[in-house]
Amino acid sequence: MRVVRVGLGNVWRFPYLCQMHGGGGFLIPYLIMLVLEGIPLFYLELAIGQKMSLGSIGAWTAISPYLGGVGFASVVTSLYLCLYYNVINAWSFWYLFHSFQSVLPWAECPLNSNQTGPLEECEKGTPTQYFFYRETLNISPSIEENGGIHTGQAMCLVLAWVLTYLFIVRGVKSTGKVVYFTALFPYVVLFIYLVRGFTLHGAVNGVAYMFTPKLEQLANPTTWINAATQIFFSLGLGFGTLIAFASYNQYHNNFERQAVIVSLINCGTSIFASIVTFAIYGFKATVNYENCLDRTRLLLLNTFDLAEDSINIDSVFEWIERLNTTFPEQFAAIAHKLEGCDLENELDTAVEGTGLAFIVYSEAIKNMPVSQLWSVLYFIMLLLLGMGSMLGNVTAIITPLRDFKCVSNISDELLNGLVCVFCLLLGLGFTTTSGNYWFTMFNDYGANFSLLFIVLIEVIAVSYIYGIKRFEKDIEDMLGHRPNWYWKIMWGGISPLLLITLFIVYIVNYIRGGTPTYQAWDKELGKSVVMEYPVFAQVFIGLLLASSISCIPLTALYVYCRKRKHGRRRETPPTVNTVST
Repeated sequence: MRVVRVGLGNVWRFPYLCQMHGGGGFLIPYLIMLVLEGIPLFYLELAIGQKMSLGSIGAWTAISPYLGGVGFASVVTSLYLCLYYNVINAWSFWYLFHSFQSVLPWAECPLNSNQTGPLEECEKGTPTQYFFYRETLNISPSIEENGGIHTGQAMCLVLAWVLTYLFIVRGVKSTGKVVYFTALFPYVVLFIYLVRGFTLHGAVNGVAYMFTPKLEQLANPTTWINAATQIFFSLGLGFGTLIAFASYNQYHNNFERQAVIVSLINCGTSIFASIVTFAIYGFKATVNYENCLDRTRLLLLNTFDLAEDSINIDSVFEWIERLNTTFPEQFAAIAHKLEGCDLENELDTAVEGTGLAFIVYSEAIKNMPVSQLWSVLYFIMLLLLGMGSMLGNVTAIITPLRDFKCVSNISDELLNGLVCVFCLLLGLGFTTTSGNYWFTMFNDYGANFSLLFIVLIEVIAVSYIYGIKRFEKDIEDMLGHRPNWYWKIMWGGISPLLLITLFIVYIVNYIRGGTPTYQAWDKELGKSVVMEYPVFAQVFIGLLLASSISCIPLTALYVYCRKRKHGRRRETPPTVNTVST
């Protein structure tokens, strides 16, 4: 816990959510959730891990045998995250390997089979979209169609898991130096990108968009839910990661100071990464906007036979108005060809999380001088962030397993290897042609709902089952002083009430939302289209939502039945043999 936790949640997930919810409109609920949920619950999990010196399952079982299911739920959620997070690392390897070319493969459309022009599918979309959906994923038209495993992606996924295993092979204690490197190097790359980003044309447009709040987003319940779950993702709340790492702390380690400092720096990292991202996103949006204006300029020049230098990009709208007034009939004939060029619309264009990390960034990179260098730097950074996240996720699985007697005699090397091989085999499903749709499903439904429930049970368990006064004494024993009024108010009232509200809103939104949908790649149109999940996928979503949280009541029921059974055995009087011998 000596290193600030930084991972894909900061650079990959946060900027996407920030952009999706109108830039500054997401920052406000995010900062509120940091104060009301993030910091207090970060403190709580560190205290539990350090006090119990056990993994998530053992720690919650020690508090109450009925709460062991909280640890199991955390392990299941971490497992889901491991499965699809390493797929992102596989994509990063794929892009990194393809960066060592004289011309980046996503910079231009490949030629068709007749070598007479670019592929129609690529031409209808963009080269970056084509490379991601067709070359990287070889994506199928829908989740119902599957064409087998993409060999290149499968090999990259194997490489990602081999690297993960090498980082953790000697056990959790040996990951310290690795975490230092994976946590600090991305800051160096982000700073380089920040300097480079602000030299790009239009970068200021993106940064201004990020910090300009759209206040209507504050009335959107989904914004608040995403802000809360993003706090959980970036800080590692509910996954058991913090409890696992804190269990290795010295008993009198000052986790209170760590909770505040790490939470604030983590939040600052997310905002810093977003400034870099939005600078590049502003460059990309400005380039698209000006290309649109240039196409309109050429259309006007060719239609009205004007001199080449008579219209420039800055005067396009002025000339549209002038020509529409002067030559109404001639202008009406080309009106259907005019594009609605709007910078705000370009900035508003929402992209999925994967799109922001791979499509948008790669599109910006290809327009930079010495693009291969920027590409290599970016995807190495993304890999290190992904590996940093994976170290925490795998630790959240392995540490609780160590609390079971049946695995206590297994060496670290073997246990870690078994966990990595198991996750690899399950993760191969994401490398099929329909794998990206399953990836999206896990990203949308694998953790958000369960994290809300797990963290809610955690704070209720500590405040009202274990007891705040008892918890205060434990903290005093470790730190030498009791927590102040802020922590007690958060744990005892505000945090659980807010979590209950968000949990109910999530359920209501899910029910009222109708049939869940996903973005499918349409090669005929060269873009993503919205499709409804088929019945089997909806059933699987239900299993994803229920599988982790059901661990909590099922474990409590098992403990209750077991105690009742043992109680009956003790109450049964011993039988007396009356048969004479």
